[in-house]
Amino acid sequence: MRTVVMTPTYNEADNIEQLASLLLALEPALEVVVVDDGSPDGTGDIADKIAATEPRFHVVHRTGKRGYAAASREGLAWCLAQGFECIASMDADLSHDPASLTAMRAAIDAGADVAIGSRYCEGGQSLVDWGPVRRAVSQMGSAYARIMVGTPVRDCTSGYRCYRAEMLTRVPFDRIGSEGYSFLIELLAGLTDAGARIVEVPITYTDRRAGQSKISRAIVLEALWRTTLLGLTGITGIRRAAARRAGAHG
Repeated sequence: MRTVVMTPTYNEADNIEQLASLLLALEPALEVVVVDDGSPDGTGDIADKIAATEPRFHVVHRTGKRGYAAASREGLAWCLAQGFECIASMDADLSHDPASLTAMRAAIDAGADVAIGSRYCEGGQSLVDWGPVRRAVSQMGSAYARIMVGTPVRDCTSGYRCYRAEMLTRVPFDRIGSEGYSFLIELLAGLTDAGARIVEVPITYTDRRAGQSKISRAIVLEALWRTTLLGLTGITGIRRAAARRAGAHG
């Protein structure tokens, strides 16, 4: 399958060259697309220089509303429009080990529709220098999302994923209302409701190498609200009805 790695970026100038080098070295046919949110630190310019000499490396410069969700929507739409059959997403801060992509891609080849790089499944781990509050927010947030979405997935908030493109077309991800990282939870709910075969692949998650985290209190609160709404619409059947309509139009 033609495979591409999509990574949204904002102020990742210190990381993007190393990430590109690691990804492009994985296999000769793998392609990469950076979806840059107008980074003031020059991330987009560095990405352009890489693309000028590497035909497997692409750059999408965003000019619309900023944010992880908007960049992810645009990036996924670009990948689908280019005809890629397998689409991976990952953070650009080197907290996700590119080498884990091999096992995730193998899970797709074996029949999964979605492979999630998981910190919380058996064999996964999180080697981060977080305080007890942030660590609790991450673990409890994922557990809460698992209940609200109605999925056995243990790491619902992981942004390291591999999607079968055909399954993504069954989810109206352009209608997802999140602005921040709760986009990942909403997309997981849509895939679950569409009947996706989802597996978790253990990964070791580490602290970002350079730059600053984009997590804020507003993003955490949005995730709480959006996740609760997913639970409520699941109980009332609204989510399942929307999934049936999406499938009928797919």
